[in-house]
Amino acid sequence: MPKLTALAVRNAKPGKHGDGEGLYLIVKPSGAKSWVLRIQADGKRQDIGLGTVETSPKSGGASVEVDIPILQRKVLSLSEARQKAGLLRGAAKSGLDPIEERDRERQKVPTFREATIAAHSSLQKGWTKKSATAFLNSLDKHAYPTLARKSVHMISAADIITALEPIWTDKPQIAKKVRQRITTVLNFSHSKGWRLTEAPHKSIGSGLPKQPKSGHVKVMPYQEVPAWVSSLILNAPTLGRRGMLLQIYSASRHAEVRGSQWGQFDFAERLWHRPAWLMKEKIEHTVTLNTSAIELLQQIRSELYGEPSSTDLVFPTRRGKMLCGETFNKVLRDAGVPYDSHGFRSSFRDWAAENVPEIPDPVAEAAISHVVADKVVRAYKRTTFIEMRRTLLQKWSDYLQGVQTLA
Repeated sequence: MPKLTALAVRNAKPGKHGDGEGLYLIVKPSGAKSWVLRIQADGKRQDIGLGTVETSPKSGGASVEVDIPILQRKVLSLSEARQKAGLLRGAAKSGLDPIEERDRERQKVPTFREATIAAHSSLQKGWTKKSATAFLNSLDKHAYPTLARKSVHMISAADIITALEPIWTDKPQIAKKVRQRITTVLNFSHSKGWRLTEAPHKSIGSGLPKQPKSGHVKVMPYQEVPAWVSSLILNAPTLGRRGMLLQIYSASRHAEVRGSQWGQFDFAERLWHRPAWLMKEKIEHTVTLNTSAIELLQQIRSELYGEPSSTDLVFPTRRGKMLCGETFNKVLRDAGVPYDSHGFRSSFRDWAAENVPEIPDPVAEAAISHVVADKVVRAYKRTTFIEMRRTLLQKWSDYLQGVQTLA
């Protein structure tokens, strides 16, 4: 039976006063009072501090203005101390570490602003200085008004849509970047245990209107890409058409395709190892090759006279030089197609977001050679990360060729 009463707690003299079942009231000579729970775990005695004593006249705990979980409370009435002690005793009997359980509940979930600063600090080493600055500035201007003070574990698709709506159609390119950066913060929060899930994705797209076509890069809607691929295959196999096919199959920049050399391709492992000098960010990058890309490259190779050297261009001009930057856009213009070749990466990205939601967002970002922090890669393990990219790009290949795959 409990031994203490609320009155006894208020009038207790310096010393240790037991309430029963290991709960003690500790009163120091200074008059400071605190609660301690003594338990036996794995044959060892542990004294666990529960918090200080509620000394107000309402020490019975009948009125609590803020609904704080009992394990998070640091100032406790007698009844609250008994309740907290009971929960921790139960944790110990279940084989859990009661101190760890107490401290787990005390962990503070950061706000979106705090999580943004933490993500920026951790991930910026993999970004350019310009990208790191834009990351903070864009979220400060467009996301903070809605999300800054919300705890990251409480942010929903509806919250993100509310943040994006003011700029979604008026500033589509900025809005896409803000959406991507919000996703980065929430996925980072998930990796830290602050959120139970990664950022919502498909539901956000369903809740926002269709954006107007960009004034910079005219992107072919992904629904039209399979028909365009078919037309490239059916027409005469020029360097421009074949180069564009590899660009689409691998979701690459046209400069990466124009600068591709035979020595960069590992056909046994189905990989394209692109050196730093070829990449926009000057960081080497590996692309997984799907069946469409492999078949195209093998067809081109079979038509060569002799074995190419490792530094031979895959798509050389008659003089052995790299194709000019407008070659692929000329293919589109000659066919009367009003889009830019650079936009095929966006076509792929939109397709992935809407049709393969089970593939995490950082995987799709890596597939188009956007810099992804090493910590994110490690979270999925390197082998898993590359295999998820391989799966994603193969699904893209199947989609382009009209292959029906099981969900």
